Amino acid sequence: MIIEINDLLLFLLLLTLTSMLAHYGLLVLTLIAGVVYSISARKLTPVAAITGAVVACLVFAGAGYTGVAMMTTFFILGSAATSWQKHRKQSFASPEEHQGGRTPAQVLANAGVGAITGLLVLSFPAYNTLWILMMAGSFASATADTLSSELGIVYGRRFFNIITLKPDQGGLDGVISIEGTLFGVAGSCVIALVYAVGFGWGSSLIWIVIAGTIGNLTDSVLGALLERRGYIGNNAVNFLNTLMAALVMGLIYLI
Repeated sequence: MIIEINDLLLFLLLLTLTSMLAHYGLLVLTLIAGVVYSISARKLTPVAAITGAVVACLVFAGAGYTGVAMMTTFFILGSAATSWQKHRKQSFASPEEHQGGRTPAQVLANAGVGAITGLLVLSFPAYNTLWILMMAGSFASATADTLSSELGIVYGRRFFNIITLKPDQGGLDGVISIEGTLFGVAGSCVIALVYAVGFGWGSSLIWIVIAGTIGNLTDSVLGALLERRGYIGNNAVNFLNTLMAALVMGLIYLI
């Protein structure tokens, strides 16, 4: 009888482990592929790639595969935009991009808010819709910021300071263009679509785009007022713009 009970427990354990492997197998494969590609393509340093994998796990814990899809979409679009016409942007590129990829601090600056909202889902599941929308807003802002800055430099025709609205040099902190801003809006739209595929279509799509755009513009304002004067660095600006987008999304949801 004891042997039969032990055999039953062993069978249930194996069944549970098999079920977990089947459920999370895609996540594991995605993370491994992402880490290998990021390092081999010199998009991220090894430590940054591992940091990204940890962040992705927290994002997954909060929003499942849709959350990981939003983060992955940001990474793919951001990497593509950064690499596009790179020879024309050499003078504006950060030193890390020439030394083997982005650093852990840069990963956290862009996706840290997403990880925090993932933790909030685990801690306060009763408000999971709010936290996931805030996560979407943060990734919409990160994507908008990257596309507007990287593609705006290439395709922008007229550049102006977001504070003074006077003509300024493209590529400098706080300088925007209409073309770059539109690329940013398009990036927010892509993240909103990814969210919709996973969580359903509705008015949330519009609000995610609005939150992402506000976050992107916040990045430019902070760049003009603080970063250009050396008060804060680019990582702080990136984190704050994604945080602003998340807070805007949260405020819209609560209203």
